Amino acid sequence: MTRPLDTLPWPLAYTVSSDDCRTPMPLGFDAPLAEAARHLAELGYDGVEIQVRDVGAADAERLRAAVAPTGLRITALGTGPVTAQDGLSLTDPAPDVRRHALDRLLGAVRLAAALGVPVTLGQSRGTFLPGLAEPQRHWAEQAVRQLAAEADALGTRLLIEPQTRTNTSLWHTPDETLAFTATLDAPTGLALDTHHLESEGLDPVTAVTEYLPATGCVQLASDTGRGPLTVGDLRLPPLLRALREGGFTGWLTCEHVQEGDSARAAARSWTALRDAATTGLS
Repeated sequence: MTRPLDTLPWPLAYTVSSDDCRTPMPLGFDAPLAEAARHLAELGYDGVEIQVRDVGAADAERLRAAVAPTGLRITALGTGPVTAQDGLSLTDPAPDVRRHALDRLLGAVRLAAALGVPVTLGQSRGTFLPGLAEPQRHWAEQAVRQLAAEADALGTRLLIEPQTRTNTSLWHTPDETLAFTATLDAPTGLALDTHHLESEGLDPVTAVTEYLPATGCVQLASDTGRGPLTVGDLRLPPLLRALREGGFTGWLTCEHVQEGDSARAAARSWTALRDAATTGLS
């Protein structure tokens, strides 16, 4: 097993797919959950962020059993497959599709609570259609209020990921996201993704510094092609330094395309972060 990443003061996770997904998500390790966790533990990762599709609290033991033998922790649940694999969103014009999407997301919230981890919300908030923007915004906002309230009632937290406008019509920047979450009665947070920040013209170091108090996790990818991280990435040392100086208490997740070989992609990102930590945190 590779020596632990002892120069990094936060848990380092990698995106994986739960076995309920039709196929592994392209931004995560391309293997069944237990196999992916084993490879990542051997590389020196601390945890996994699990993308789920159709699950509920009853599935908690199954996920624990798949990951526990490796010693990794489950850091969070992601909900991307709800939309990416089944086409469900909170803004679909069809009421039954919206209800199905909300039921799936509520199931993920309940599973996250059973596991004692947060749940992230990304593209499942949907895309507006011509002439329907206002009702679609209302549908999404009402659904997210329900998700946040359910998470809070169960003792966990919803993290909303600002995403580029090619993915969703809602909450592209941290400012837009926080303007909405300020209207919620339940506590929520941000999942900041370097790819989405850069796609919206935002500098990740500046964004992390400004929005750190609300940030639960930072998702990382290369600045070109959303690939694995590379040694010498000039963004990484100042990003890690900003997290340390700001007192960040969350976790980091490598979320990127696999470029054909997940084991090599994960190793590249692990090595790049260790190198950056040696430079940025020394």
